This record gives sequence, C-alpha cells and structure tokens, in this order.
Amino acid sequence: MIGLLLQSLRRTFRSRAALQAENLVLRHQLAVLRQRLGRRRLRLRATDRLLWIALSRVWPGWREALAVVQPATVVGWHRTMFRTYWRWRSRPRAGRPRVDAEIRELIARMARENPLWGAPRIHGELLMLGFRVSEPTVSRYLRPYRRRPPSQTWRSFVQNHLHQSIAVDFMVVPTIRFSLLYVFVVLDQGRRRILHIAVTAHPTAEWTAQQLTEALPWESSARFLIKDNDRIFGDAFRSRRCWRSAGPSSLRTA
Repeated sequence: MIGLLLQSLRRTFRSRAALQAENLVLRHQLAVLRQRLGRRRLRLRATDRLLWIALSRVWPGWREALAVVQPATVVGWHRTMFRTYWRWRSRPRAGRPRVDAEIRELIARMARENPLWGAPRIHGELLMLGFRVSEPTVSRYLRPYRRRPPSQTWRSFVQNHLHQSIAVDFMVVPTIRFSLLYVFVVLDQGRRRILHIAVTAHPTAEWTAQQLTEALPWESSARFLIKDNDRIFGDAFRSRRCWRSAGPSSLRTA
C-alpha cells in the first residue's frame, strides 16, 4: 500500500506526455497478453519490437513500464536492428562479376591433384582451356587449398627449448608518494632463476637494451628471448642491443 501511494504521488507531478506514453505502452502490453491466450509462448511481431525500440530511444522511463519482456531484450533488439541496417547499407552494389562455380571447382581440383602448382601455373592452364580469369583471382580462390607444413604448438616449443630460453618483462611498484617505479626482470626459464633486476622511474628502449646486455654474458647459452608486445621492445630496442648478431632470437607472446 505504501508503494502504491508513493507511485500515485509521483505520477501527480509527471507531465501529461509522460502519462500518455505510459498509458499507450500499458495498453499495448495488455493487447499482447490477450493475444497470448491459448498459446504456450509469447510471440511478438516485428511492429511490437519496432515500437519498443523507438520508445527506448525517445522515452527515458520506458524501463519502468516494461512488463512483458526484460529491458535487456529490447536492447538486444536494437543492436540486431543496427547490425541489419548497416549490413544492408554495406551490401555490394557494383564491382566485378563473380567467378562461375565451374571455374572455382576447376581451380580446387587442380590444387588438390597438383599440390606443387602455384597460382601462375594454374592460371596458365586455365587460359589454355579457354577460361579468361586473372592470376590474382586464381590466387584468391587458391588460398584454402594451399598446404602448409604443421608447426609445433607454443607449449611443445617451450618444453623443447626451456633450458635455452630467457624471459624479460616489467612489473610496476607504487611508492608511498603515489609514484610508479618500473622493475625490469630477466628470468632464466630452465632454472627458474632471476638473472638481473633493474629499477627506473622512466624506462626507455635504450635503457632496457643496456640492462639486457649487462644481464647476459658474451658467451650465453640462451637461444630464445621471450617477451611481450610492449612498445619498449620495438624497433629502438632491437636496433640498440649490441648482441643482436650472436644473441638469442626474439619471440613475442600474445
């Protein structure tokens, strides 16, 4: 009773347009529920969805008056409509005609029966057979049929080369004055041993490369350097390091 009393007092101070909008949506939901009689599941038409999508964009209090579905459902309708609209706007309207299915099947058959043939060879064979297609078109339809040798997974690579790998990374340490210190760590992957630690407030690629040069001896057994995609390990870091000719190879993680 107290809740109903508070709602009635709040509605007395609302505008006439808001009351009319609320009456409209309540009548609409009542009509939808009447149509549900005799059915196990509520079925909403496209016009019902469009109405709620429009109300959600222009009426701030639409969530309070919604009773037949959840507000997240209306938001999902709006997103689906947005994707459908831009998919329609982005449809191909002009351009080159699509290659016939016969030519695509012929390219796939040549690729399967002749694994060593590339796009130039298959393009030449098609020209001799009387099919006028360009070499880039043949190369585009040839991509799914190119066989690549299987590569080892990241886990197997780490297990095979664990004792020949080192890892570098930064960690951040906050100070009592609310500033940040960057700690550069060089770790031996095989022995799980820390080789070098350096602290700075302003890390640069040149400083990082110098610390890595000091951490590794000239005759190091490390073959692989594991790092992430931080910009500090970019071109400046690779050009600055003095051990790039005889040092380990860089491997970037995800």
